[in-house]
Amino acid sequence: MLKGSIVALITPMDLKGNICKKSLKNLIEYHISNNTTAIVSVGTTGESATLNTNEHIKIIKYTVEIANQRIPIIAGTGSNSTLESINLTKKFENSGIIACLSVTPYYNRPTQEGLYQHFKAITENTNLPQILYNVPIRTGCDLLPKTIIRLSKFQNIIGLKDATGDLTRVQKILSKVKKNFMLISGDDLTALDFVKLGGHGVISVTANIAAKKMSKIYQLALKGNFKKAYKKNKKLKKLHKILFSETNPIPIKWAAKYLKLISNNTLRLPLTKLTKKNKLKLISILKTI
Repeated sequence: MLKGSIVALITPMDLKGNICKKSLKNLIEYHISNNTTAIVSVGTTGESATLNTNEHIKIIKYTVEIANQRIPIIAGTGSNSTLESINLTKKFENSGIIACLSVTPYYNRPTQEGLYQHFKAITENTNLPQILYNVPIRTGCDLLPKTIIRLSKFQNIIGLKDATGDLTRVQKILSKVKKNFMLISGDDLTALDFVKLGGHGVISVTANIAAKKMSKIYQLALKGNFKKAYKKNKKLKKLHKILFSETNPIPIKWAAKYLKLISNNTLRLPLTKLTKKNKLKLISILKTI
């Protein structure tokens, strides 16, 4: 079971919009040296929506190669097409990843039965462990606790990334899933409360630039030292908020470039540059912490 601070890694690009392998290596080394639990490669924060399939596969394989078993790698493999999700998942069998993160099908807004059948089909076509990913604000559909509980019965569905921010779901899910089912927050702002209620950690945007701080906060929380964890997290609250002042990953890529973790903060359309107003706010927060 993965616990603690897991980073939703950004995908660094050069000025022409091509993948920057040098910056990718720098980021991976940064997370290894700062005790990040694991890396999610090419999830939402990794701009999966603007990468073609070959790039998607290449980045994950680069990440596995650079990490060289020094940190676990989780591959983003979700799609709004069940067949595409299956095909993408199969590309990573025997690749060195430890699990797949599979987002609910976006845009076509399936029913709960449709969501169940989608993930059932994926898990029946691979032996790779699957982590469900629910982020209704971006997908237009919500994977409800009753459906998560049904899906948890499959042996290789091992957990859930919950980015709803709805803390009432934590115990509803944990009370009815198998004992070793991972419940991971996908919302930095509420993640510590999520862990206090029984969750196991966070797949974090903030960790891209505050890896050591995030790692320490969740180490403390998992040891039950919430007083100290909340004290440390209070210093990051403004950062958690500003990183979602514009569409993710616009602010986090700008911040990573500002802190010289990557060479460029290039984004692909339809994502655009961070506004001047939010740059100034972000600079002020970064200098404070």
